[in-house]
Formats: sequence, C-alpha cells, structure tokens
Amino acid sequence: MLKPLSVTDLTAMKQRGEKITCLTAYDASFSALIDKTGIDVMLVGDSLGMVVQGHGTTLPVTMNDMVYHARCVSKARQRAFIIADLPFMSYITPVIAAQNAARLLQDGEAQMVKLEGARIEIVSFLVDQGVPVCGHLGLLPQSINQLGSYKIQGKERADAEKMIADAHELEQAGAGLLVLECVPAALAKEISSQLTIPVIGIGAGVDCDGQVLVLYDMLDIGTVKRPRFSKNFMCDAVGIEEAIVAYHQAVKRSQFPTLEHSF
Repeated sequence: MLKPLSVTDLTAMKQRGEKITCLTAYDASFSALIDKTGIDVMLVGDSLGMVVQGHGTTLPVTMNDMVYHARCVSKARQRAFIIADLPFMSYITPVIAAQNAARLLQDGEAQMVKLEGARIEIVSFLVDQGVPVCGHLGLLPQSINQLGSYKIQGKERADAEKMIADAHELEQAGAGLLVLECVPAALAKEISSQLTIPVIGIGAGVDCDGQVLVLYDMLDIGTVKRPRFSKNFMCDAVGIEEAIVAYHQAVKRSQFPTLEHSF
C-alpha cells in the first residue's frame, strides 16, 4: 500500500522545481485510474455540478454532494493528495466553514479543502483548527452571477496588483496551496515566483508550480464546451489511461500548457 502524498510533499516538489500534476475526480473508478497513472493531486471539484449533474453553473452543488463524491474518490486512491471544494455558501462564516470543512475531512476523507476568493478571516480560522486550506484566485466560478461570464481576470494592472496582494495574504493566513484560474501567464508567473507555497494553474500559463484540468475536458467528453485553456488529450491516445499519462508527462516536462492554451 502506497502512502498518500502530503502537502509537505507538494511543497518539496515546488522547492526542487518538479511540476505538480492535478486532475479533477468525482468517483471511485476514475480515482483508481488517475491514481494509477501517477497524477499527484486529485481535486474533487464542485465542477461536478456541471460535468456530472448537468447544471449550467457550480452553484447548485450541496455539501452532501461534495462529501459523497469526496468519499468515493478517497476510497479508491492510494498515492494522490486529495483536495475537496467547499461549495457555494458553505463558508459564509468561520464557524460554518469549519463545520463543513470537518465534514469533508472526516466523512469525505479529503486531505485539504479549497475555497474561492481572498477570504482571509475564514482561511486563518480554518488553519487555526488544523484544517489544510487551498486558496483560489482569478476566475471564481461560484461568483459567476457577479462576474457575468467566465472570462480572464487580472488583465488590468490594478487588478493584477490586488491579486498579488491577495495571494500573499492567503499564504500568510496559512493556506498551503493556491489555485490560479484564467489569469495572464505573466501574472501567474509573478505570483508563483513570489510565494513559497505551490501555485497550481488552470488557464494560467506554464510557469505555475503545477497544472489542473477538469477530467472531462481533457478527455473531451460531456455536455460542457471545452474551454480554450484545456486540451483534448484523447486526440492522440488509444484510451483514457494513455490520455491521462500523456497529460501527466506533458505537465511534468513543462510542455503543457502551451501559448495556445494560455492568456
């Protein structure tokens, strides 16, 4: 039996310049397959609302949904580090956030929770309770009704500087990882180089410490249109496992994302 990776292992990967590979996972079968290929991190994302449940956004996803899917994924993996999303409105106060994070760690058997935005007070409180936290800046899918559309964030210098400051505050509050979604590659590079914690990009260029994609996007399946920053790894593969291996190797070798998949 392999020992699961820890957040300390991921930080050590950043320090030695090894890229971190991550894919979303929502069930035991895919969890076992992804784990077998050597992917470092599996994210049980609230993206399941769109790719599994068929909703137009992530907003309808509940805590019960997240606990159920996290448990399915956790049961089947041996090595990969598991992060689970706190869904919309599940972290509106520190206490509520802690109660819901406890469910993901205890019942869902995740190793870390992820929340969107610069919620510094929430992150600090969770960390004080012993909860590992992953931050998420840039495009925030749970804020789609405020944003109006899924578009690149941080193009204006003032917005970029705010994101850099937020990233530092999240790290200082105790976040152990940070996801940057849909931000200019140059900004993501700047943030990644300034932080000591690993930065995982999605639509954020090749210079992040690692990459994450939605599993169904990189396999080119489902009802949701594949975003520009993703890639169909099934094109040159004879099967799903080979496609995941190709993604894993491309990230490790800094061959993905290319300029075509960056902003």
